Amino acid sequence: MTARHSRETLTTQLSADLAILQRKWYAAVQPGQSLPSYEEVMLGSLGRLADQMALLQLSGDTPGVSRTGRYVQQWLGDDRWDIPLDALSPDCATALVQTATSALKNQRPYLGTAHVVRDGIVQKYVLLALPTASRWGATLVGVYINEDGFRYNLLDAIFASTDDGIVSLATIRGPDERPFDFQIVHLNDGASDLLGESPSALQWSRLSAGKHLLCDPSVVARLLALVDNGGQDTIAIDTDDRNLSLGANGFGDIVSLTISDITSLKKREESFRLLFDGNPMPMWVFDAATTEFLSVNDAAVQHYGYDRETFLRMTLREIWPREEWVAHSHALLSIGDSYQSEGNWRHVKADGTAIEVLTFGRRVVFDGREGFLVAVVDITERRKAEAKIAHMAHHDGLTNLPNRALYQERLQQALDQARDGGARVAVMCLDLDLFKNVNDSFGHPMGDRLLRCVAERLRNAVGGGDLVARLGGDEFALVLSQFNSPNEASDFAGRLIEIVSAPYDMDGLEVVIGASIGIAMAPGDGDDCEALLRNADMALYRAKASGGGCHHFFEKEMDRQAQIRRDMEIDLRHAFAHGEFDLHYQPLIDLAEDRVGGFESLLRWRHPERGMISPADFIPVAEDIGLIVGLGEWVLRQACMEAARWPDDIKVAVNLSPVQFRSRNLVQVVISALAQSGLSPRRLELEITESLFLADSEANLATLHQLRALGVRISMDDFGTGYSSLSYLRSFPFDKIKIDRSFVRDVTERPDCLAIVRAIAGLGRSLDITTLAEGVETIEQLDALRGEGCHEVQGFLFSPARPAAEIAGLLARFGHAASKAA
Repeated sequence: MTARHSRETLTTQLSADLAILQRKWYAAVQPGQSLPSYEEVMLGSLGRLADQMALLQLSGDTPGVSRTGRYVQQWLGDDRWDIPLDALSPDCATALVQTATSALKNQRPYLGTAHVVRDGIVQKYVLLALPTASRWGATLVGVYINEDGFRYNLLDAIFASTDDGIVSLATIRGPDERPFDFQIVHLNDGASDLLGESPSALQWSRLSAGKHLLCDPSVVARLLALVDNGGQDTIAIDTDDRNLSLGANGFGDIVSLTISDITSLKKREESFRLLFDGNPMPMWVFDAATTEFLSVNDAAVQHYGYDRETFLRMTLREIWPREEWVAHSHALLSIGDSYQSEGNWRHVKADGTAIEVLTFGRRVVFDGREGFLVAVVDITERRKAEAKIAHMAHHDGLTNLPNRALYQERLQQALDQARDGGARVAVMCLDLDLFKNVNDSFGHPMGDRLLRCVAERLRNAVGGGDLVARLGGDEFALVLSQFNSPNEASDFAGRLIEIVSAPYDMDGLEVVIGASIGIAMAPGDGDDCEALLRNADMALYRAKASGGGCHHFFEKEMDRQAQIRRDMEIDLRHAFAHGEFDLHYQPLIDLAEDRVGGFESLLRWRHPERGMISPADFIPVAEDIGLIVGLGEWVLRQACMEAARWPDDIKVAVNLSPVQFRSRNLVQVVISALAQSGLSPRRLELEITESLFLADSEANLATLHQLRALGVRISMDDFGTGYSSLSYLRSFPFDKIKIDRSFVRDVTERPDCLAIVRAIAGLGRSLDITTLAEGVETIEQLDALRGEGCHEVQGFLFSPARPAAEIAGLLARFGHAASKAA
C-alpha cells in the first residue's frame, strides 16, 4: 500500500475510532442514569483502542492519570500508572484536564484538541473524553488520544530577533468549543524582558492566570478575535512606565506575537537629547518642509553606514529606493502630529543594501525648526524568517521539494493553461521499491539521506516548466506539461525508473533501490487535481502489485475496482453497525468415535442488496480498514455464548486474523468472552494461519503462550500450504493442525497428495498433535483419510456450515445427546 493510502487509512481510522467510542458510550447509558458505568465502557472490549486510552480521576486529594495505554505513554513521555497531574508536562496536562472537565460538565462525550510541542514541532492531537460512573462512587473519565496529522515547525529563526520579543500562544477552548483563553507555548528572552517575568514563569502559563501586560482583558479580547477571524492585528499597550506595540498573526489555533518596545517614542522627557543620542534604536530628526536630516543618533550612523557629516547633508529621498520615491512622498503629505507606518518601508544603506523597516514619528520643534523625530525598527531578519515560514508551508522539510499543497496549486495552474491551449498534462506518482529495507537495515538517518539523493535526481530530471514534489514517506509526484502523447510519457517514466534505480554511494556503501510509477493524463483520465492524483495513485498501486520496477497507466477498470472497494468499505461499516453479520457452524467429526466433536464458527454476511457475500471477499477488506478487530471480538463473544448452550464435550473453533494480534489486547478479549459466556477454556479452539509468524513473531508467540496458559487450544489452519509450516511446529506446541482442502480434494486421485496427507498425519502422531482434514466431500476421501490415521474431518460430506438454530438437529443426526438449549 502506498504512503498516500496509509495516510487516508489513518484519517479514516481516526474517524472510525471516534464513532465507535461514542456509539459505545451512548449504548451503555442505562435508563434513569446520566452516565454509563465504567465497566461497560472501558473494560474488556476496547480492543486495539486500549493503547490510545488514558483514565483520569479528577476527584480526591491527588487527581491524576490512573491508567494509560502504550500510545498514551509515548505521548506523555511517561510509562507509569497513577501519575499525579502536576507530574505531567504542562501541555499534556492542560489538554487532558480541559477536555475531561468539559465532558464532566456536559455529562456526555466531549471532543477536544491539544497542541503539543516537542523539539520545536507543534503536533495537533484529537482528544475524546468519555465520562463514566464507577461502582465505588468515583467519576472516571476515559480519554482517547490520537494525532490529527497537523504539524509545523516553530522556526528558531523567528526567535533570533534581538530587540523584539516573540511569543507563541495556543488557544484553549471551553465546553462550548469557543476560545476563551491562551497558553504560552514558546517565547524568547526578549519577550521575557519586555513582560518582566522569567522564561520559566511564562512558559506554559495561561493568560487568565497571569499579571503581565498580555493578560489585560482588552488585549485577550483582541487576540480571541484573531482566532475567530484570522489575519493580523496591531495592538498598543500603554502603562505608566512602558509602551509596547504588539504585532499579532493568527494561524488557526496558534497566535504569534511580536512585541516591540516603543516606550521611547511616547515619552516626553526633558532629557530628550540624552535619550536620542544614547538610544540603541536608529533615530533621526528631519525638517518637515525640506526633508533634510537635522540630527541623527549614533545607532542610525552605525546601522546605515553613512558618517554623521554625510547624513546631515542628505534628505530623506536619498535613503529611499528610487522606485518608491513617489509612494514615500505621498505618505509624508498625510502625516499628522504622530504616526506609525502601517506597512513596511524599504530603506537603502550606504553599501546599497535594502532593508525593511517600520517607522514611528512625532512632530517636534528642533533648534527652532519644525520637524519630525523618527525611530526606525529594522525588520529585515523578521521578514526573512516569515518568508522562510511561508517557504516551509509549501515545501518538504527533508528534501526541500514542493509539498502536497504547492503540488496541487501548480497542478491546477498547469490544468488551467492546458485547458485554454488544448494541451495535455501528465501526472506521475512515484514510489520507491525496497526503501523499507534500507530503513530496517541501516536506520532512518540513512533512509533520510537516500530520500534527499532521490529528490536531487528527480529535480535534475524534470524540465524547467515541470514540477516534482514529495507527498510524504517515499512517495513523490510529478506534474509534466511538455508531453504530447502517452508514448512520450511512457519513455520518460522508463528513464525516471532507470535514474532512480542506479546505485547510490553512501560513504562507500552501495545502496540499491527501485521505483514504480503510476501515470494519469489530462484530460482523458480526469480534468481536476483530485481525480488525476487519485487515478495516478491507482495506477501506481497496479505497478507495485505487478512486482515494482515498472510504470503503469491509469485504466478505467482500476476506477471501477476502486469504487467497488470503496463501496465494500462503506457497506462493511454499515453492516457492523447494524448487525448484518451472522455465524454459521460446520461440524468437526471425530473419526475414532464417529461423532461430532465440535463446530467451527464461520462468519456470514447477507448483504441486503447483493445477497450472501463470500468471506474471501470481505474479510481482507475488513483487515485493511481495521474493522476486523471489532468484528473478530464480536465473533469470539457470539461463538462462546452459543457454545455454552451445547453439551459440555462439544468444542467450538474460532478463526483469528493476524490483525487482531496487533491490538495487543487479544488475551483480555478472550478472557472476557469466556467469562461472560461461562464457557470452559478447554472447549475453545483458536485457529491461526502461518502468516501470523511473518511479522513481530516474538510478540505473537508470547500472546499464543498466554492464550494456551488459559487452557485454550491453538490450531494451525491450512497446514502445508505455506513456506515454513514445519519450522512453526518447532516454535509453538500446537494442539491441532488442519490439512488444507487442496490436498484432500485429490487424495484419491494423486499419489503425491496422498503422500502429503500421510506425512502430515504421521507428523501429528509423532508430535501428539491432533490432525484434521478439511473439505471432505466423498466417501472415498473419508476412507483414505481414515486409513492414514487422521483424527478429525470436516466437509460437505457431513454438513455445510449451518445457522445456530440447526445445531441441535445436527447433534441428533450424529447420535449425540440433546443440547442444553433443547
